[in-house]
Amino acid sequence: MAKEWILNSAMNRFQLNFKRNVGATSESIRNCSPKTIEEWREYYFKNVRSKEHIEELGRKLYTKITEVIQAEVDEITEEDCINYMFQLVIDRTFDGYMTEINTIYGQLKKILDVKIEPAPDEWDRLFNVDFYIQIKDKYIGLQIKLINTGIQLPEIFKEYSLQAETHQKFTEVFGGKVFYLFSKKIGDKKEIANKEIIEEIQKEIERLLK
Repeated sequence: MAKEWILNSAMNRFQLNFKRNVGATSESIRNCSPKTIEEWREYYFKNVRSKEHIEELGRKLYTKITEVIQAEVDEITEEDCINYMFQLVIDRTFDGYMTEINTIYGQLKKILDVKIEPAPDEWDRLFNVDFYIQIKDKYIGLQIKLINTGIQLPEIFKEYSLQAETHQKFTEVFGGKVFYLFSKKIGDKKEIANKEIIEEIQKEIERLLK
């Protein structure tokens, strides 16, 4: 298994399995419509690439693994590995989290066309809010939750019920409600999952403007 992983990783890295090297294999096998692997092998070597060509690619793969990759591996230190684990677990996770938060924040700001500010640390601790919208002398609280459908939802709803008291205190102090926004991956993008909450926020803005 480890050997196959190394072979596959190196082959992909150096693009030895790309069309320019091995030909259009998917298209070729459909043209061949083989009944056996022997038929496909004979067709491939005759019409796509020669047996000698594939052998040469195998030699290149061996050279890349035993010389290029081996030289790179020899340069890796224990400290490199420790630092990488910290970067992966701490830095990159945080960067991804902040990117998603800012994506949802940006979408909401554009839709509502109002100024949205990051909440002070004290508000985060006391009232569990991430952002706020100021309307005259009142404030609306916003909390963004990143979800994986079917995995985090039960935990989030449990957390929501536990934080209801702090959100009520926010309303008593600042006059506006606190709203939850759920972030969900839709295709390749992160979007506000509970879009119905936007209308509720707009109504709250209108109420505070009166």
